[in-house]
Amino acid sequence: MSAWQQRQQLQQALARQPGDFIAWVMLADLELEAGDIGAGERAARRALQLRPNHPEALARLGRVAWMAGAHADAATLLGQAASLAPEHPGIALWLGHALEDADDAEGAAAAYRRAYALLPTEPYIAAQRLAWQRRLCDWRDLDVLAAQVRAAVASGQGVVEPFAFLSEEASAAEQLACARARAAAVAAAVRPLPAVPVRARGPLRIGFLSNGFGAHPTGLLTVALLEQLQADPALQLHLFALNRGDGSRIRQRLQATAKLHDVAGLRHAETAAQIRAQGIDVLFDLRGWGGGGTPEVLAMRPAPLQVNWLAYPGTSGAPWMDAVVGDAFALPPALEPHYSERVLRLPRAFQPSDNTRVLEPPPTRAECGLPERGVVFCCFNNSYKLNPRSMHRAFAVLQAVPGSVLWLLSGPGQADARLRAAAQTAGVDPARLVFMAKLPHPQYLARYALADLFLDTHPYNAHTTASDALWAGCPVLTCPGETFAARVAGSLNHHLGLDAMNVDDDAAFIALASTLGNDPAALATLRAGLAQARGGSGVFDMTGFAADLSALLQALAREHGWLGLAG
Repeated sequence: MSAWQQRQQLQQALARQPGDFIAWVMLADLELEAGDIGAGERAARRALQLRPNHPEALARLGRVAWMAGAHADAATLLGQAASLAPEHPGIALWLGHALEDADDAEGAAAAYRRAYALLPTEPYIAAQRLAWQRRLCDWRDLDVLAAQVRAAVASGQGVVEPFAFLSEEASAAEQLACARARAAAVAAAVRPLPAVPVRARGPLRIGFLSNGFGAHPTGLLTVALLEQLQADPALQLHLFALNRGDGSRIRQRLQATAKLHDVAGLRHAETAAQIRAQGIDVLFDLRGWGGGGTPEVLAMRPAPLQVNWLAYPGTSGAPWMDAVVGDAFALPPALEPHYSERVLRLPRAFQPSDNTRVLEPPPTRAECGLPERGVVFCCFNNSYKLNPRSMHRAFAVLQAVPGSVLWLLSGPGQADARLRAAAQTAGVDPARLVFMAKLPHPQYLARYALADLFLDTHPYNAHTTASDALWAGCPVLTCPGETFAARVAGSLNHHLGLDAMNVDDDAAFIALASTLGNDPAALATLRAGLAQARGGSGVFDMTGFAADLSALLQALAREHGWLGLAG
């Protein structure tokens, strides 16, 4: 039975028995899963009226607050529910989500550990605990948890979030199995719209669906490209923003490039209906399984052609996604059997960038907490990518380059302290780790002028961060792996003509970083080569990128009946 049918049955049952507490709780769940926050709140409050202070009703109100962005209220409500039902793993799990977003990182970890202790065999809970421990650089029981999650994916025993699974040492085949299981759960909860064809004539109506239209990596990557695509007579651009306006300059530029539809807070069916009403021919999913997106909307098939691109570096595993856009390095032919979508490739790196950015003057080393002398290695990747393998090879580089430091982005909770403790255990002075607080993008970008070499992570590479570093003139050393997520930095290097910065294994990574760190002349030559490559390659040429993407879209549309602009 579909979620829509269940909802109808519950509403009919409640019309007959309006005092059925369990039915109101179930209806609240279904409404929230459909993205209808208002209806979910009404059902949850009706349940609370029937049984005041009941933990199940409080928990649903907590979910309502969480979905509405009232994270502190959500944490309070779910904390009350958890104290009333301390043996309820689901409430502990939801409390973890709310505490994450309320910036109580260590509290979220405790909630996930509690949920896991209550239900240690549930793969989804194990994966949540694992993912959050990675964010906190808490490596206790990491191998045991990772093995449990991978085994669950292999056996098809449970649903695991595909985005978190990208951080595991898993194959592309395992990533496909994970995504397919997640997609099957979504598909079971929605009703697709009636099929429509690509329109035969006129400009192609291209839609982009994302929660990143603003000062967000997705907005930063796409804004200059969309400004170029805007001038293409064959295309008509529409942005469907799942996030409300943030007042940023990026949001303003995006609104000037295309018709922006604010669909934040709408029910999934309403969002899908808006996309259908605009007659979108090709719809890009610019979120995928990355969190904050709406796979349910895509599952309703609002557009005849739906494409996975940019934000989620892997297969959707979803039958409602027709194609994925990559390039020959990031998504080589060997990976195609592990993709549910048809693979389309651009002749350049698949990742665009804002080539209009102007670098601000950098601060002094002292202002950043850096020593006056010595090589500065950096890695501004998110903390969940800083796993034991990546950090241990970075520590080895520090040991081989006297006086060097490693500059990192400060992580949540006690993540920084745990990394310093790991350095101490590895025989590296913890003071050689320097942490940078999160900053507005221009200020963060300017700091790359003080960094000598970016040390990438594995198996989840630097993506937007690698593009930032290279644009700002900081070379990136990476070890490309066997999945899309492990090959993005390598793709950027390759298309810049810097294949020497793509090495085969950890030993070569440590050796090259150490050699460069001990040879200032070689580092200077490398940076000069990057500066030249940046201007001469196609990686940061958004005019050329727009032409290539438009050609790809027109070819795809012609295969599905589009005849062109005539008529």
